[in-house]
Parts: sequence; structure tokens; C-alpha cells
Amino acid sequence: MKKRNIRKTAAALTALALCAGVLTGCGGAASGTASSVAASSAASSEASDADADALAAQNVADLIDAIYVQQRTDDTDAQCEAAKAAWDALTDAQKELVEGENADPDYFGRDTGDASKDDARNADEIGENELLVVSFGTSFNDSRAADIKGIEDALQAAYPDWSVRRAFTAQIIINHVQARDGEKIDNMQQALDRAVANGVKNLIVQPTHLMHGAEYDEMNEMLDQYRDKFESVAVAEPLLGEVGADASVINADKEAVAKAVTAAAVKEAGYDSTAAAAADKTAFVFMGHGTSHTAKVSYSQMQTTMQTLGYDNVFIGTVEGEPEDTSCEAVIEAVKAAGYTKVILRPLMVVAGDHANNDMAGEDADSWLSQFTAAGCFESVDCQISGLGRIADVQQLYIAHTKAAMDLLNG
Repeated sequence: MKKRNIRKTAAALTALALCAGVLTGCGGAASGTASSVAASSAASSEASDADADALAAQNVADLIDAIYVQQRTDDTDAQCEAAKAAWDALTDAQKELVEGENADPDYFGRDTGDASKDDARNADEIGENELLVVSFGTSFNDSRAADIKGIEDALQAAYPDWSVRRAFTAQIIINHVQARDGEKIDNMQQALDRAVANGVKNLIVQPTHLMHGAEYDEMNEMLDQYRDKFESVAVAEPLLGEVGADASVINADKEAVAKAVTAAAVKEAGYDSTAAAAADKTAFVFMGHGTSHTAKVSYSQMQTTMQTLGYDNVFIGTVEGEPEDTSCEAVIEAVKAAGYTKVILRPLMVVAGDHANNDMAGEDADSWLSQFTAAGCFESVDCQISGLGRIADVQQLYIAHTKAAMDLLNG
């Protein structure tokens, strides 16, 4: 709740107290006075309680907003602890009042699964060979364990002579998980400092990013500050591999991902094949994030890949609507024009986190589920909330990318 709203609440309740005094004063002198005093006192107490509730909620909102930042400081650990302690001290009614620039009751209150199923992979005793898996991150516990940890586990099993460690690039997410669940995940700087302190000689960085986009570039900028601290460093390819010049340029990585996500979606929907789904007038819409980075052509290339594979009932969209033909409105029109009457939405994202749960499958009017439903031209619109990271064939692609990076180190 904003501070101006707190003032309005207090003012309104004070006004109620005054009104109560005026209204009860219309009776007899003695009894009216007594009733007026009692009513005024009750209203004043109610106003005082409401004001205290609002102020307590505002305090938590301010503490959440203070850690909803992309920069870690020396105060971050204490701020995370303070925010959670203040939240835990609220009543259920007070928790519903938490509202800030980025704060809301879901920050601490939403159930996203069991954090204990995850592994922060921030242990020391790394050894000489480290495989650092770099992800944007997610605060959705179940998705983090299934998608990000799923990839990390597969890499560790494939390369037992290398120590797999984790870094997230989103400090906002790191702070959220730490404050809510007490799980501390390294950012890039912390992970690289840990590697240096542990005497790591050979470092391979495997990003779980979808493409050579902004996050990938920022990761490399940070890594450049540490390259001279190791004997050898190699960066593996992101999931979709090289970008390519235009929408017609596709590669083996994109084809592998297209096959993997489509097979998973078709199976979960209960069909034997994409052809069987198409015959039932069912279209699959895979929703990516989107980007203004030049790598946005990767989404158009994924659409080309789907068509090349004969998946005419598969459509690629993006939350950010970049490129333009992947916006929700454009995809709705494309699906409608193709004559499909049933739609299954699924994220084209490594992690089924905030975008999948809210932007795709959320209850708000601007979610993809709501927009496809509001279009009024589909018999059914369903969602599959499942990230790419939990698909075995996708994990194998990361393993292959890491192997290529290892081969570079070995000359």
C-alpha cells in the first residue's frame, strides 16, 4: 500500500469517528452523549488499528523494494533477513496489504514449491577443473529444481571429473530466493571469486541462456575481467547455437530443440504425433521471452525450423513482442487464419518461471491465456507449464555443447 493510501485510510477512519459522534448525538442529552463517546472511541480505535496495519505492511513493502535490485551490496544479507522477519511478524490481514513499487503479498506468500529440492552448488573444494553453469535464474522453486538443477545434474553425471557450480545473473532473483527460502546462490562475481580462491585452473562456462542475447553478452563482459586468473577458459554455446544472418538460416541446435519441445508438448497433450494434433484442429504455441537484441531473429529461425520439420500447427511467440510477428496479437491471428480451433500454450524458455506462470498462464487480462480466450475463436485454450531444462534431449544438447568447449581446452 502506498504511503498516500495509508494517509487516506487514516483520514477516512477519523472521519467515520466524527460522523459517529454527530449521528449518535441526535438522541437524549445524557444517553446521546454516552453513545457518542462510545461510538467515537470505537471508531478511533478502529482507525488506529487500521493505520497500524497499513504502516506495518508498508514497512515490509519498503524492505522488499530495497532488495528488489540488481546490485548486491555489503548490506544485502542483512536486508534479506530483515525483510523476511518483518513479513513473518505480520498478521494474515496485514500481509494482504503489502504493496510497493515491486512488492506484493506473493513475494513471500506465493507457494512455488519446496526449495530444499534444489542445490545452490556454491560449495568450495572445487578442484582444478570447474564447470560453471550460468543461468538467469528463477524464484519458482519447483521450476528451479526441475529445469536449472536438471541441467546441472545432467552435466555433472556426464563429466564427473569436473566440479559443476552455479551462478545466476539476476540479483533480483538471488535476493528473492535468499530472503524467502534462506538459499544463497552465487552471482557471477561471487562464483568467479570462489573459483579463484579455490585455485581453479581450467574453467568452462556453460550458459543455459537460449541464445547469444543481452544476458549472454553481459555474462561474457563479467568473465573478461577474470580470464587472466585461470590457465584456460572456454565458453560453451547457448542452447540455440549461433544466431545466423536472417530468418531463413537454421542450424542443428535449433532443429534439436524444435523436435524436443514439440515432442514433449505433443506427448503431454495426449497425441501420438503433431499430425494427429493437427487433424484434431490443435495448435501448439511456444512462447519465448523476446528481445530487442539482434539475436531476436532466433525466434523467426525457430518458426522456420518448425515449418521445415513439417510442424505446420506449431507457432512461435514472444512476451516482449519482438520480433513483431511473434507478438501475442500476431500469433492469435496466425493461429486463427490457419483454421485451428484448439490451442495449447507452452513456454519456449529454459525455465518455467515467472513468465510462464504469469505472462502465459496468469489470470490477468493481458496474459496469453486470457488474450487467446478473449479472442473468442477457439474452443479451448490450455497451458503446459514446463521448462525446456527438464527435457532429456535438451539436457543432452547442453552436454554436447560442453563437450565442444572441453575439446577447445584440449587443443
